[in-house]
Amino acid sequence: MIGLLQRVTRAEVTVNGETVGAIERGLLVLIGVQRGDTEARAERLLARLLSYRVFPDAADRMNRSVQDINGGLLLVPQFTLAADTQRGTRASFTSAAAPAEGQRLFDYLVNQAVAAHPLVATGQFAADMQVALVNDGPVTFWLET
Repeated sequence: MIGLLQRVTRAEVTVNGETVGAIERGLLVLIGVQRGDTEARAERLLARLLSYRVFPDAADRMNRSVQDINGGLLLVPQFTLAADTQRGTRASFTSAAAPAEGQRLFDYLVNQAVAAHPLVATGQFAADMQVALVNDGPVTFWLET
């Protein structure tokens, strides 16, 4: 499972002109589900997302997590993260989970996140989403379990 996390001052996802998820300061995380991913991998990714130290402390060092700052967590499904781009000029998606399995594991991740953190919002699986964000720093990390 892949999480592309971005530290943001604000972020929102809209579908058909309506906001479906939004946060203020926190993490926007694009989620890619790959073939062979499991609930255990989703749980490990969530644990890393919630504890990953990307926010500044008093000395302006990245020593605080989204939990430490009580920030928002916006989870957005994005199957293109699982693309194979090694050859040619068109990505292959053979490593991406099948849509039903991808949605199941994304929903599992979201349910676990809601149980573990008070400020969780999401995008919409398989929708044409518009994602707007203000990347703070910019700070962006690729996490994979």
